[in-house]
Formats: sequence, C-alpha cells, structure tokens
Amino acid sequence: MKPKRLVGIVVALANALPQTAPAADSLYKYRDSHGNLVYSDSKPDSASARVESLSISVENKAPRIDIQAAADAQTWRLIATNECLCEVEFALQLDPGNASAARDRAYHLVLAPHSQETLAQVPRGQKDDPTPRLSWKAILGAPGAQHAPHMPYRAPFAVGASYVITQAFPMRVTHTSTADEYAIDIALPDGTPVDAAREGVVINVRHDRYLGAATPVMLDQANMIQILHDDGTIAIYAHLHWDSVRVQPGQVVRRGEYIANSGNTGFSTGAHLHFAVVRNAGMTEQSVPVEFSGPGGSAITPIAQAMLTAY
Repeated sequence: MKPKRLVGIVVALANALPQTAPAADSLYKYRDSHGNLVYSDSKPDSASARVESLSISVENKAPRIDIQAAADAQTWRLIATNECLCEVEFALQLDPGNASAARDRAYHLVLAPHSQETLAQVPRGQKDDPTPRLSWKAILGAPGAQHAPHMPYRAPFAVGASYVITQAFPMRVTHTSTADEYAIDIALPDGTPVDAAREGVVINVRHDRYLGAATPVMLDQANMIQILHDDGTIAIYAHLHWDSVRVQPGQVVRRGEYIANSGNTGFSTGAHLHFAVVRNAGMTEQSVPVEFSGPGGSAITPIAQAMLTAY
C-alpha cells in the first residue's frame, strides 16, 4: 500500500508554523470474543475481557524541517530549518496576494544537515503587516543523487525465509506516484522481523501508531523507518508493527540487521512490508528500481505474485 512519510513535504502557510506538542493517549490491549488480539483506543464494553492499559506518547518524532517567519522593524525573514541527518532541498513561493513588494517570487535553497539559514527576506510595509502568505516544498536528500548500490539488496527478512511479493513495478494498484512507482509490497505476516536491506544511517523513525485501514485519514499514520545510503538515496520501510522499531536516528545499521517488525499500520488493509528506495531528482521524490540478491550471487528483479527468498 502507500505510506505517507517525511520525504516530499508540501505546506501552505498563512502564519509561521507552530511547534507540535506531544500528547498522551491511552491504548487498550485485549482479546475479543473470538480470541483475536486487539489494540484499540476505546475500552471494550465486555466486563469479562482481560484488558491491559498501555500509556503511549503520541509524538511526531520526525526531525524538524520547516520554514518560519521572524520580523524586525523593516523586514520579514523566512528562515529554513533542517534538523535531519541528510541534506534537504527547499523551494518557496510567495503568494501573489502579499501586500509586500516581493510578491509572487520564488526562492530555492539546499540546506546542509542540522543547519538553519535565511531563505528569503520580505520588506514590511507597516509594523502590523501580517506574516507573508507562502507555500513551500522540501525534499530529503542531495539533489540529483544517483542510485549506485555496491551489490543487490538483501531481501528485508530472515535468511532462508520466503514471502510473496504482492505489488511491484509495473503493477501500480496503490503505487501511483513517482515516489512509489518502484515500491515493493511483501506479504510479511504481522510481527515478522524486518531486516535492513542495505547498510546506512537511520534518519527518521515513527512507531507510535497501531491501526491500519484503507481510508485517506490513515495516509500519515504508518509506522516507518527511513535509512540514508552512501549514494544519497533513502530506503523506506513502512507499515511497521506498533512499538517494534529497534533503531533510532543517527544509528548506523548493517545490511541484514534487525530493525523492526512488520505490521498493518497506516493506509493498509493487511499486514505487509512496503519497501522503496527513493532519490531527490531535483525537487521531485523519485523511486528507483531495485534488485535483490539471489542464489549464487545472482540478482533478482521483484515481480508481483512471485516468491522472494532472502539469501
């Protein structure tokens, strides 16, 4: 299915972006009348159900990537922030409805990891001028990064195991954007260990969601891991099981290292792993074709409805 993630952020602003404060949720774990394990934010009606109350911190753990406005007597400064461990490319467009003289102007910036820089300065007409209206987009990774793996990827699960590929190029049931064109869905049962398909540095994780459904409201609710490779591409492992992520931003992971468990979170109708490798193709998030290691050092192209075995 299709997860929503940190790569490819588009925001429309009327004011400076607020910081998101963490909120606490209650999660109930119990078995229903059929013996199925259930995670829910609603306590069951049945008094006989054995309920375990879990406290979770619902918090956006993604590194901050945004644009905020700061004012002095004469100027609005539009400041770009990149707290990610990779480069981020920003494009900003001022709304032509601005009262300032710099209306309808575009700005562009590539920001180094963990840095902040003024992207634009807009003259202020009056002290009480509202924050400039603008829209902006940010794409993770160095512009023009070229996919150059040292070897085929390892299938992202235990060596010797085999699972069915349920979606792969050219099949595009839910993989309809350039960011998902070459994504691969693998039918990993819920709770199956997920391994890193390639070595790299973890740049983003999310593991606070526990529900999945094929409704638009779930598009940004998938648990996931993003790993930066040495060629500037980024691997995405999505729909992971609640609270199963075992890596954190800044951590270097090895090929084949256990990183999480598969799940059914976000825009998803059943347990599976969504795996994709993307690059910044110049303000466009673009997925790239991948091959997996096969027997005797061969390379295997993923095909929908075929079995994939980890070597």
